[in-house]
Formats: sequence, structure tokens, C-alpha cells
Amino acid sequence: QVQLVESGGGSVQAGGSLRLSCAAFGHTYSIYSVKYMAWFRQAPGKEREGVAAIYTGGGSTVYADSVKGRFTISQDNAKNTVYLQMNSLKPEDTAMYYCAAGTYGGRWTGLGPNDYNYWGQGTQVTVSS
Repeated sequence: QVQLVESGGGSVQAGGSLRLSCAAFGHTYSIYSVKYMAWFRQAPGKEREGVAAIYTGGGSTVYADSVKGRFTISQDNAKNTVYLQMNSLKPEDTAMYYCAAGTYGGRWTGLGPNDYNYWGQGTQVTVSS
């Protein structure tokens, strides 16, 4: 089992920045079994969408078109933590942001939710105009 705890959400004006953190907790074997991590978001009345993902072994990253050039996903393996640096925030970025971790083998799609079997509780991001 892997537990994911997000932090760093909040309210910010358009054009501002926030950094989200996602710390993974669990038995050492469970943590090492995580192959990829990602951030998803869900706004009221909308489906959950993938925002950014990282392959923990090699560091490959994937971004949704809507956040490319503005968001950066990174990892600190020593702290079992993944970050999402969000710059130039827009009101349409307002959503609940969820951290996810995947231990499945096979082909990684990046932003497909079915790749991930552990999810955090979410942290709210609100961007005002």
C-alpha cells in the first residue's frame, strides 16, 4: 500500500504561481514499486483530467497541452515526493488537484487515469481573475 498526501494548494490571482507537493508513504518495498506519478485535476461539473506525469525511474515527463510551458513536474527521490510547479496560473486552472501513483507494469500512457492505482485526497487550487 502507498499513501499519498498532497499539500500546497490555495488561492492565487491570475498570473500567480503555486507549488504542489505530493509525499508518498508506505513500506519501502511499496514505495520502490511505484513506477510513475502524476497530477490530475477535476473542476466542478467536469471530468478528471491528467495534467502532468513523470516516470520515476528515468524522469520522462508528459504534460497536457493546456499546461505546457506553464507547469513543471519534478521529483525528489530522497524525499519520496513529487512536485508540480504551476506558473502563469489562469482562472481555468481552478480545480481540485490530485496526486496519483502507479505500480503497474506494461505500457505507460502518461495521463491516462487507468495507469494509476493509488490516489491522494486532493488539494484545492483556486485562481481568481
